[in-house]
Amino acid sequence: MNKIIKISALLFVLFLLSVSLYAQKDVTQFLGIPVDGYKSEMIKKLKDKGYTISPSDKDVLVGEFNGIDVYIHIATNNNKVYRVMVSDVNNKNKTDIKIRFNRLCQQFKNNKNYISASDSDYTISEDEDISHEISIRNKRYEAAFYQQPAVLDSATLAKEMHDVLLTKYTEEQLSNPTEEEENDMIMTKISYMLDKYSKKSVWFMIKEIYGKFYIVMFYDNEYNRANGEDL
Repeated sequence: MNKIIKISALLFVLFLLSVSLYAQKDVTQFLGIPVDGYKSEMIKKLKDKGYTISPSDKDVLVGEFNGIDVYIHIATNNNKVYRVMVSDVNNKNKTDIKIRFNRLCQQFKNNKNYISASDSDYTISEDEDISHEISIRNKRYEAAFYQQPAVLDSATLAKEMHDVLLTKYTEEQLSNPTEEEENDMIMTKISYMLDKYSKKSVWFMIKEIYGKFYIVMFYDNEYNRANGEDL
C-alpha cells in the first residue's frame, strides 16, 4: 500500500510540474494518429504513412514499425477504433525475443512521451527460460506504459481540478477545508489523474505460437473500449 501511495504521489507531482491535463479528446496516438474515429479513416491515415493492405486480409496492414516488419490490426467497439495492434511478421527464438523485449522496455523508459505503469522492472534476466515459464507456468511477459497527456496552461489545469472537487465539495469547503477534507481532496486529484493516465495505455507482450516467439504491441484508447454499456 505504501508503494502505491508513493507512486501516486510521484505521478501527481510530475503532473503538476508539467501542468498537463487530459481532455476527453486527448487520446492515445499511434504514429501521431489518434486511436479514434472510424476504422476506414484509420486505415486511410495509415496508408498515407506508407503502410499497405495485406494481400491475404483487407483489414490488416503491413509495413515497418520501429525497424521491424509488422502487421497492423485495428479493433473497434460500436464502430469506433479503440485499439491498434502491432504484431511481428517474423518470429524469433527464445534468446532473441528476450533481447527484443528488453530493448523495447528500455526504449519506452527512455522516451519522454511515456511513463511506466509500474515501478517494477519489466526486463527479463539472461538466464530465464521463457519457453518453460510460458508453457509450464503460463507466465505472461508484458510491459505497460502510459502516453503523457497533452500540455495545457496552468489556469486550465487549476479550473479542471476545481471542477472535479466541486463534484464532492462546496465552494466554502474548498476555501476552508478541514485536515481530513484537504487530505481527501489531494487523493481525489491523484485518483482523477491516474484514471486519465490509464486511458492512454500502450503495452506489449511476448506471444508464443508453436515454439516460435513474437512481440505484440497494443495502443489502446480506453475511452472507446466496451464498458458493459451493451449488456
